[in-house]
Amino acid sequence: MTATIIDGRAIAEQIRSELRQEVEALKARDILPGLAFILVGEDPSSVSYVRSKNQGCADVGIYSETIQQPEDIPQDRLLALIADLNADPRFHGILVQLPLPDQLDENTVMSALDTAKDVDGIHPANIGRLLRGEPTYPPATPAGVQQLLLRSGHDPAGQHVVICGRSNIVGKPLAAILMQKRPGANATVTVCHTRTRDLPDVTRQADILVAAMGQARIITADMVREGAVVIDVGNNWIPDATRKSGRRLVGDVDFDAVKEKAAAITPVPGGVGPMTVTMLLSNTVLAAKGGPA
Repeated sequence: MTATIIDGRAIAEQIRSELRQEVEALKARDILPGLAFILVGEDPSSVSYVRSKNQGCADVGIYSETIQQPEDIPQDRLLALIADLNADPRFHGILVQLPLPDQLDENTVMSALDTAKDVDGIHPANIGRLLRGEPTYPPATPAGVQQLLLRSGHDPAGQHVVICGRSNIVGKPLAAILMQKRPGANATVTVCHTRTRDLPDVTRQADILVAAMGQARIITADMVREGAVVIDVGNNWIPDATRKSGRRLVGDVDFDAVKEKAAAITPVPGGVGPMTVTMLLSNTVLAAKGGPA
């Protein structure tokens, strides 16, 4: 068996095509979806991520603006900026690019966001709503994983989903999404982590295995049941002397070996990655339409 490749780029483009139509319909009602990015400092990765998100906005017709602040900005000044953006009707969504410098308390900053504009789904209140199954903005990467499954024909309903990783960004919210009693969910979910006893024994029970541990190729072929669906959220750089850059991107899954056992698998790059920005755009359009309901 060689796995079917779940093409994240193609699925992301399918969703963006739908978003373009929704944005045009909003513009016909004189509503221009707007997204503000707050970028503190000049960390190269953060700058690159925000640039990519701005490009995504332009691609589907969302107005976006990046408000860059100095690395040493005091917390009270950042909170004042967020308050101004909360009140600015041009923006339906606000995203604070992480990580933040040490002098800034992440929880305080995120809690300052208007929950109605928290299109990244990271405000504590929105996370609570997600767990309770109430309408809210789902965090982008977990929402992207769900869409990858649904749009590739692998509905998680009734399936045993094993998530390797318990981060607040992926593992926990994805578990909350997939366990809900609603279409596109209804899965039995197990969350594993570094303290899980006999991890391979647990992962081999998965109908759908999600790797989100942040360790290159930690999921090996012996950890995967024959015919499972494997979603690789990993994003790890490893040395590669054959590349001009001297490195290359790999996931948390040993792709070449696991694809010979799995029924379907996402590649890295080209799997979950393209979905993350796309689902942020989707949440922003949802906010412009009046928010989750």
